[in-house]
Amino acid sequence: MERIVAKFGGSSVADAAQFRKVAAIMQADPRRRILVVSAPGKRRPDEAKITDLLYLCHDMAAMATSIDEPFGLITERFTGIAAELGIDSALPGLLQTFRRELEAGCSREFAVSRGEFFCARLMAEFLGAEFVDPANHILLRGNGLVDPVSYERLRSRLADESRMYVMAGFYGRNRQGEITTFSRGGSDISGAIAARAAGAILYENWTDTSGFLIADPRIVDNPRAIEEISFREVREMAYMGASVFHDEAILPVREAGIPVAIRNTNRPEDPGTRIVPKLGAKALTSTEIAGISGLNNATMITVEKSLMNKEIGFAHRLLGIFLQHNISFEHCPSSIDSMSVIVLDNKLRGLDQTVLDDIGRQLEPDHLSIEKNLALIAVVGEGMVRTVGIAAKIFTALAAAHINVRVINQGASEINIIVGVAAGDYEEAVRAIYRAFVPEESPTA
Repeated sequence: MERIVAKFGGSSVADAAQFRKVAAIMQADPRRRILVVSAPGKRRPDEAKITDLLYLCHDMAAMATSIDEPFGLITERFTGIAAELGIDSALPGLLQTFRRELEAGCSREFAVSRGEFFCARLMAEFLGAEFVDPANHILLRGNGLVDPVSYERLRSRLADESRMYVMAGFYGRNRQGEITTFSRGGSDISGAIAARAAGAILYENWTDTSGFLIADPRIVDNPRAIEEISFREVREMAYMGASVFHDEAILPVREAGIPVAIRNTNRPEDPGTRIVPKLGAKALTSTEIAGISGLNNATMITVEKSLMNKEIGFAHRLLGIFLQHNISFEHCPSSIDSMSVIVLDNKLRGLDQTVLDDIGRQLEPDHLSIEKNLALIAVVGEGMVRTVGIAAKIFTALAAAHINVRVINQGASEINIIVGVAAGDYEEAVRAIYRAFVPEESPTA
């Protein structure tokens, strides 16, 4: 039997009404037999997420401070959902056991994993499905990556194709048997692992948006939705700040050739965005770009030195200085006598003067400069390499908007073009590029 794995994010399981929407979606297609859930998200903007309350509980318990208030909010959320759904749940007893574990000094990762654990238990009870605890099947290595043995373990657990399963997202175990979590948003990864383990024909990721948009809706009004996008394009956009789908979740399904559908729990009739291993000919010819994404608050350090190209190991020594200070860089554009290193401010961590001093002492450049308050914008698309005039459109649009370009960089794969502009010009630059590729009369999302 063909099966679909459906993962539902925090907004999709925030309350009893959302639980009912999940049930309707699962029942709408009999192939949806495996469900992965996040911890309940916010019901309103001023409310704390369950995950944040769990972190707070752990930190307060570690300081021997009463956790009555945050733990009471957690208990109220879960028992309230159960009561509204009419479930005679085992959660009250499980919650009390968990409180004792908190006060006895359980690990921080164990504590925060309970949001998904309790949500999955409750969803399984509501749907009459089997609960699957990923701690028994997903093994994480020391570097945070999934041990391949996890797929076979989980495949055995999900073997009965006639049954419905509900698995908690976000965590597994390490080799020492301790609960280990993924990074925030890591339930996307859990869903991808389940899809690969089950040999699913499709991995659906249900959230509160109808797929990927070409640009950030906080910057561009009603940007067009992307109907189909490749794994490579999503990876590039996620790296440059797009956050609809956890970029680490791509690997398990990409290796198995399983397509992904980004869908909206609140608008299940919307087609959403389909992420595929390889774009079809129609998609390649009909779409000049896949999307526009960006990162603000970057710094560029530029080193100039005559005959730099004759100094063997110059680039190695320059980047070695960043390595010494545990600073990763984003891009490294260069010319025959100059080289620039672009770093995000949160990774530079205020070490700019220290790095400049080390560069001056070790490399003895003719000129050394630093430019702060930069923004990087990536224009991404598989079809760009086959389309004449993409770069001209970008730079013409920026020139018409009176925006000066400080950095131009294109990867060897030619799947993206990256431009750097002043941070103050970031939003207008995104809008200008969007207008260049999406006419105003085009349909909106």
